[in-house]
Amino acid sequence: METEFEVKILDIDVNKIISKLESLGAKKLKETLQKRYVYDFIPKKEKSWIRLRTNGEKTTLAIKEISSDKIDGTKELEISVDDFEKTNMLLEKLGHKHKLYQENKRISYILKGAEIEIDFWPKIPPYLEIEGKSTQEVEKIIKLLGYEKSQTVSINTLDVYKIYGIDLNLIKELKF
Repeated sequence: METEFEVKILDIDVNKIISKLESLGAKKLKETLQKRYVYDFIPKKEKSWIRLRTNGEKTTLAIKEISSDKIDGTKELEISVDDFEKTNMLLEKLGHKHKLYQENKRISYILKGAEIEIDFWPKIPPYLEIEGKSTQEVEKIIKLLGYEKSQTVSINTLDVYKIYGIDLNLIKELKF
């Protein structure tokens, strides 16, 4: 499994971030609607799950495991698959009934090799994700954008929703 080097900055001012990204020469890649199914392992494993996600262009199947709330605390094993719905059907035939269906909107940028995502999820304010090839690269981008490391979190979406008083496990379908 590969280590993800990623942080989130919550409750952002989208226009301010876009202006900052443009002033730094970030390249806008795309705007997408992402759809995902989330499945538990059988038997269930704490802080681990299976995710099937598509943005309409690319569909991936991933295993996610969280070991800590640090920049490098998430491990991921991901492959590309051809068909979102057929892969869901295959997983369900194997006994993995999805527990959640979620949608979010994403604006994607690249800046100095790092992936910058502005994420919009139903019921919560937009947030920023910064993903790089190392902890140092992520920390460099944090500073370039005018933030401090103390303003970041390295938590999954379920925990982001908890900050806003919402138990995402109780929302079986999360759509706009």
